Amino acid sequence: MQFKKKIIENLYKISSPERYTGNEWNSINKEWDPESLKVALAFPDVYEIGMSHLGLKILYHLINREENMLAERVYAPWQDMEELMKEEEIPLYTLESYHEIKDFDILGFTLQYEMSYTNILNMLDLSGLALYASEREDADPLIIAGGSTVFNSEPIADFIDLFFVGEAESLIIELLNEYQNLKAEALSKDEILKKLNKMPGVYVPSLYGEEYGNNGEILALNSAEGEKARVKKQVVKKLDRAFYPTDFIVPYRDTVHERVVLEISRGCTRSCRFCAAGMAYRPVRERSVERLLDLAEKALKSTGYDEISLTSLSTVDYTDAKNLIQKMTERFSDRMISISLSSLRVDKFSVELAEEVNKVRKTGLTFAPEAGTQRLRDVINKNISEEDIYSAARSAFENGWSKIKLYFMIGLPTETMEDVRGIAEMAQKIRDLGQEIRRNTKQRMRRIEVSVSVSTFVPKVFTPFQWHQMDDIETIIKKHDYLRDNIKGRSFSFSWNDPELSRLEGVLARGDRRLADVIVSAWEKGSRFEGWHECFKPRIWGEAFRENEIEPEEYLRERGAEEIFSWEKLDIGIPKTFLLKEYKNARQEVLIDDCRTAECHGCAVCGNFEVDLELVGGRRDELQN
Repeated sequence: MQFKKKIIENLYKISSPERYTGNEWNSINKEWDPESLKVALAFPDVYEIGMSHLGLKILYHLINREENMLAERVYAPWQDMEELMKEEEIPLYTLESYHEIKDFDILGFTLQYEMSYTNILNMLDLSGLALYASEREDADPLIIAGGSTVFNSEPIADFIDLFFVGEAESLIIELLNEYQNLKAEALSKDEILKKLNKMPGVYVPSLYGEEYGNNGEILALNSAEGEKARVKKQVVKKLDRAFYPTDFIVPYRDTVHERVVLEISRGCTRSCRFCAAGMAYRPVRERSVERLLDLAEKALKSTGYDEISLTSLSTVDYTDAKNLIQKMTERFSDRMISISLSSLRVDKFSVELAEEVNKVRKTGLTFAPEAGTQRLRDVINKNISEEDIYSAARSAFENGWSKIKLYFMIGLPTETMEDVRGIAEMAQKIRDLGQEIRRNTKQRMRRIEVSVSVSTFVPKVFTPFQWHQMDDIETIIKKHDYLRDNIKGRSFSFSWNDPELSRLEGVLARGDRRLADVIVSAWEKGSRFEGWHECFKPRIWGEAFRENEIEPEEYLRERGAEEIFSWEKLDIGIPKTFLLKEYKNARQEVLIDDCRTAECHGCAVCGNFEVDLELVGGRRDELQN
């Protein structure tokens, strides 16, 4: 608090000062009661990215509902702000009260992307805290973390005191209360952590270890005496009854998502073999239409937004989607409030739903064929056909859309240059289809535009492809060059990921604890905001790997079927045998259907968590008939 005046006086020196001022509409400023538990919620990226993150919004309002707790926000300062903070000796602070991070009991990081790991170190350093958990004092804030990349948190395990594995609404308040009670007993940090590790979903990495062989392979995973061998993820049961905020904070500046975000469901059962989220967030649970309408009404009133985004891993798979969208448009269209869908399947039904929600405001359509040939789509279990793709595109153009964006991946298992060629051919056919409809239709249409975005496949943990080798740099570049040469012209735009950045993500995604020193070395050399193209410096990471005698290729290679993985300290409810079976199915191009309307495929999630699919459009047996 004593440096607030200094902050305000110096903000004119930096770009986007509104990132650092706080006091936004609907932000919560609670009194600093000495008895309350104080939590700083940290997002290791810039304000406009973090402000759009749904998980952080849920935690912020969930914790602040508790009388004995307060939660405030802190985001990673951009480079110019970091320099100002160091020059003026301003520690990292929260936006609500301008208290420095050291004043808090807990600093909780949201893990969203592997390339934010150096930002975590930077935020710890700017807070005046030691990077390694073993070097911090008992009086320092407890450093906890959770989120989508927690399922392999081993590369940053040495920096974090405690990980929460799974969906935080299920247990986070109970965890915070228990920590507050244990702290009141004047126990040491190590004693507190040992007791907290007994709770479901809690993973204290200092109580676990790994044994390595001469070639870097993992020989064994160890846990301290008396500790659980594996940490089971936590899931929210009865999602319709779960807490969901409606008084979203309204920022002063543009953010990634400036609209009311409604999570209509959680989980996915389409079994795309590359998708980490689809495996990790099973089973599917849906909110009711009535509940969603009520949440939307309250959120619109609280924020003043004029758009509602219906979000989930697969939005149009919501089993009562048509009814939901019809009721949403009936209720809100006369107020010029638009509805948007966060993800579309590549089929005609998706286009029909998109047409319904775009009556107020027509935008572009985005489809994700993922692969350029039917053979490769069968390998990844995408479960869409060539007919589905072109039928969806035709329907879109006939209904007045002129812009279509297509997402693909390169480097998928068994991919050949024939599959890469299929990407270019599909883009060209969709362009030609649009131009034909534009010539023949009587309605006025803008010039047809097809945007093609290609990302490099990164094998992720707890997926059937966690064993697969990642493409080398030369192969990735060869594929990019081919696509650039064959997707060009006024009707096309083409974008791709930096191959070296994708490879680094691949190392961290399947990494182990030996990478901690590499991350520190990269941070010391200036690594920040690696997910931002202009900030990524591959030379720095090359030096960091060499200094620590770590070979990146070791983490990018094909893995053996019997190999022990560092992330197997955690349990997401899906046995390794199922994932290995699916990897073999992929190589044999064997498809499996969505289990919400087909037979159970034995992933074991429902049984392991004692929860069945929560489908609002009917019970599983009704949908199967």
